[in-house]
Amino acid sequence: MVTLKQLAKELNVSISTVSKALNNSNEIGKETVIRVKALAKLYNYKPNKVALSLKNNKTKTIGVIIPNILNRFLAKVLFGIEREANKQGYNIITCISNESLEKEKDSLRLLANGSVDGFILSIAEESQVNNEIEHFKETIAKGLPIVMFDRVAHDVLCDKVIVDDFEATYKATKILIEEGRKHIVFISNINDISVGKLRERGYNKAILESGKLKPIVLEIKKKDDHPKKINVLFKNNKTIDGVVAADSSSGVIALNTAVNFGLKVPKDVSVIAFASKSDSKHTLPKLTTIRQHAKTIGTQAAELLINRIHNPKCVDFSTKIIKTSLIKNKSIL
Repeated sequence: MVTLKQLAKELNVSISTVSKALNNSNEIGKETVIRVKALAKLYNYKPNKVALSLKNNKTKTIGVIIPNILNRFLAKVLFGIEREANKQGYNIITCISNESLEKEKDSLRLLANGSVDGFILSIAEESQVNNEIEHFKETIAKGLPIVMFDRVAHDVLCDKVIVDDFEATYKATKILIEEGRKHIVFISNINDISVGKLRERGYNKAILESGKLKPIVLEIKKKDDHPKKINVLFKNNKTIDGVVAADSSSGVIALNTAVNFGLKVPKDVSVIAFASKSDSKHTLPKLTTIRQHAKTIGTQAAELLINRIHNPKCVDFSTKIIKTSLIKNKSIL
């Protein structure tokens, strides 16, 4: 691979001149810039990223830690992060915490040794359940900024990107109330994490505001048989006429279970869930979904982190709220 030194020797100029010309410095004449770039292109010259990082004290690399790579939402966020990072000249290194506090800590320690300029992460379930945040504060204290998305720790001073979980569920529940539904159930298998709690609160507010409806909540744990729990719910509650699901699997299973019980959707029961377009293809009729715009979340998170890397002395932190969209399909009236 050709080096700056070799280019400089062939052009009979200094290494500094070649470097400045490749970076469009005003100190270098137009003709010299053209000559340098032409030769660099001829030899397919690529900057030595390691040398640049040592010189600038920047790696141009972002560490991304996500709880579950099989989660479609998180995978789409990762796509948005990578696309925006690449656009701005950054690479990413991705680690999977698998919902483990220790793996999350290990990932931060592994990459905080000079491998990355900062982190984008969604907090592991175990970290949220145990309210463990010191490892985030320690990382920030080392001069490595963090941007949290989706699952965030409000007691950690950093930039964050979230969706309007509370408002979205509140509005979805209101839609079913306005349809005339009298027995609306909230189903969730993510109630141990922050977004699940916010969604349940949104549901409860809408139910309590009605003045006449009572909340019906089904919390499904990891160890539970997901379809069986929902099947028992419908078997023991013949009057259920509305479902708001905090997650895609609960929504899909609830709709299919209702159909298996002989209920007509949406004539007898309406179903809304936080889910993607592809999730709605697994139900008949198609599931009405609350879309979170995962790629936009990823883009915003990458933008916030790169801005923070370039402006490390800025003391103001921001929380970007991405508005969800209700995609109405055949599962509501």
